[in-house]
Amino acid sequence: MPAPGQVAILGAVQTRYEAGKPHQTYNELVHEVVDQLLTETGVALKEIQSIVSASQDFFDGRTISGMAINEVAGGYLNSESKVAGDGIQALIYGAARILAGAYDLTLVVAHCKESEGQFHQITSTMFDPYVERPLGLDEHIAAALQARRFLGVSGAAEADLAAVSRKNHRHAMKNPLARRSGDFSIEEILASAEIVSPLRDLLAGPITDGACAILLGSPERARASRRPVSWIAGMGSSTDAYWTGRDLAASAALAQAAERAFAAAGIRKPLDDLRVVELSARYAHEELLYLDALGLGNGAAAKARLATGDFDLGGKLPVNPSGGALTGNPTCVAGLARVAEIHLQLTAAAGQHQVKDARTGLAHGASGICGQSQTVVVLRGDAPQRT
Repeated sequence: MPAPGQVAILGAVQTRYEAGKPHQTYNELVHEVVDQLLTETGVALKEIQSIVSASQDFFDGRTISGMAINEVAGGYLNSESKVAGDGIQALIYGAARILAGAYDLTLVVAHCKESEGQFHQITSTMFDPYVERPLGLDEHIAAALQARRFLGVSGAAEADLAAVSRKNHRHAMKNPLARRSGDFSIEEILASAEIVSPLRDLLAGPITDGACAILLGSPERARASRRPVSWIAGMGSSTDAYWTGRDLAASAALAQAAERAFAAAGIRKPLDDLRVVELSARYAHEELLYLDALGLGNGAAAKARLATGDFDLGGKLPVNPSGGALTGNPTCVAGLARVAEIHLQLTAAAGQHQVKDARTGLAHGASGICGQSQTVVVLRGDAPQRT
């Protein structure tokens, strides 16, 4: 049985993120990442008896969407469960299974093909059917309300949001898996097609298809690994009110989730203790808002650090060196992809977007109305850490 309090990430694999993958079924999409993950880690599918998946019935166009990928994920006659939310929540669920001593390996996999559904119709279902849904709200419209509120309260300007987009898209140029990348100017970003004011095409993540798989293991499994591993040092999650009527310019849920994860990981000064951060910010304004909630800079400080290059690849604290969700990660996959990216950083396997001397990193996931549900995972790449 694994020692309580220690969970390792043995490997992480992502597909290339694309505007559409009509050549692949959901099974084939999941098989791609699971097969590559097992090959890289040297683990046989029959060794895995615990599987946690993340997917959404609405995007998959079927009920019990996890059932469709059970066979390729190894769920047949095994302990399999599905999270109908962000993949980082599935990771915490999978880690809990190992911490409980029930399993020494857990496969976590998330998939989504946003291209095969109507984004407005699907995301409108997150709102209650009696008050807010009849108003025509969807994810973009709610995010636009949040962006406008954030701009009004923080003192940030639309040009600051464009600066976030410029940074992330430039980072994505070094990530071969990124859906969208480019050396866009501030002017080009602000001139891109309007979605809902103040959101524009290059200020919001594009429709994307893709999948991600991560293999979690006990310390014994980590010691037997033929590849470098990373360790979960702290986890935290929190969920805010289910309405757009709360203060959208702040994220109390993220602050609480971060407090829990930081306490478990012994993080006292996030700006000094962290070396790399991957945020699930599908919209540019969310990155500045989330940095504030994480204690990495209030509106003014975050803008200043952004302007001086502190959050750039090569800066003091690189934020989204992969390009992040703004450059294209689908629903359910984005948070798990953040964990995968931090794992790659801590094991010196991130390629051209590798952060120098990355030993401790933060992965973040968000889901729900305007980031209603927030999750933070702190990872280390040196030695087993207690969660």
